[in-house]
Amino acid sequence: MNQRQDIFRNIPSVNELIESEEISKLTNIYPRQLVVDAIREVLDNIRQSIRNKRRSKVDNETSSQTADISPQSLCLLIQQEIQGKLSGIEHAINATGIILHTGLGRAPLTEEASRQLQNVTTSYCTLEIEKTSGSRAIRYHCIEQLICMLTCAESALVVNNNAAAVLLALDTLAKDKEVIISRSQLVEIGGEFRMPDVMQKSGAILVEVGTTNKTYLSDYSNAITERTGLILKVHQSNFKIVGFTDTVDLKDLVSLGQIHNIPVTYDLGSGALINLQKYGMPYEPTVQEAIKAGVDIVTFSTDKLLGGPQGGIIAGKKRWLDLLKKNPLTRALRVGKLTIAGLEATLKQYLEEDTAVKKIPVINMLLTPLNVIEDRCKRIINNINPKIMSMLDISIVDGFSEMGGGALPGERIPTRLISVYSKQLNAEELAMRLRTYTPPIFGRIEYGRILLDMRTVCDEEVKMIAAALEKISGFSGNCVI
Repeated sequence: MNQRQDIFRNIPSVNELIESEEISKLTNIYPRQLVVDAIREVLDNIRQSIRNKRRSKVDNETSSQTADISPQSLCLLIQQEIQGKLSGIEHAINATGIILHTGLGRAPLTEEASRQLQNVTTSYCTLEIEKTSGSRAIRYHCIEQLICMLTCAESALVVNNNAAAVLLALDTLAKDKEVIISRSQLVEIGGEFRMPDVMQKSGAILVEVGTTNKTYLSDYSNAITERTGLILKVHQSNFKIVGFTDTVDLKDLVSLGQIHNIPVTYDLGSGALINLQKYGMPYEPTVQEAIKAGVDIVTFSTDKLLGGPQGGIIAGKKRWLDLLKKNPLTRALRVGKLTIAGLEATLKQYLEEDTAVKKIPVINMLLTPLNVIEDRCKRIINNINPKIMSMLDISIVDGFSEMGGGALPGERIPTRLISVYSKQLNAEELAMRLRTYTPPIFGRIEYGRILLDMRTVCDEEVKMIAAALEKISGFSGNCVI
């Protein structure tokens, strides 16, 4: 019993720590109360950890040995607790090889979009005003012109994401009406948002046709009734069905809709504006193809293959878009000046396809040649001190990147990676140290190694990664202010 009490007596008090030399450095940087709260949480965690280990282990002495309560260790834990409380969105290095990484913010913007955002956030802007007359204008006018110019649509609207675009279309055109959709297209969009749930929320009545792997035009035709308000096609942008399959061509659906005067909506999802097959990539339907096929409404994301800020675009025939624009939901789902500014600057790059391929980071990363990626790997190795190289086993290996973000599902894109292995630290510890570096670096773990994919790393981030590898390899565990 005395031994158990000694374990807790050895843990310093809040007052002892706050007056210690190590922690006093923290109080010079952070508010005192914030430091005190962090100390209490760290000490509570240590006590709880000891109690948990007592319950799970017979030998209580082992519990005390695993609780490191040295000033240096406590200082590090307290500093991490403080940083966790203050952490927010910050610059991160994506070395995962997932180009559209939702957790890391999906598509990075072009330099032009970044400059435009800077312009409209540091001053007033012409968001809803007409320059020549000075009168009130429609905020979507200019961006609608750009979308129509690029896609050949008659009209367009921007909302805050593609799920909102689908919701608005369904609520406007099919509330309390039947919507016909193939069973193979009842997708989960992401984050547990499922197409049937979106349809139910809009007030539409789901009518499933066909089977998981095969749907025919006759399935749609036979399902049409007096209550049918919409025919919906959903692009399988985040998964594939292969083998014994059959789907209905978009043009055939459009013809069926025209015969019965029923609008056809195509949820394209990923929003490609460039034919990627021209560049050796797999086929991905484009917005222009959908408009050319005669679809009434097409919806797609702006922060996936399009490479812009988060948003959703609804494009198509003016007859139907006018109805959507009058829906009260449109105001609830509208975007602000930052999205409009960033999206306008992004769309302008598509006026010349060659410019888009070079300047839009998502497209550029996707099409970056292997020799360029390998050069980044070599520059990292060349920037690391030879002494560090002897501590870490660092090499260049082959691998595959992914598009991510619900685009180009299952496509493995050849790449080059930096492989990092340490005999002193396991892969999980190395990964944690990279993630807690400034800026944080995110890679992946395979076979006990850290893999850093250079396809998703910018040229200016190469030296940062080299510096991080040097730092974490010589990390002493001391409190670093």
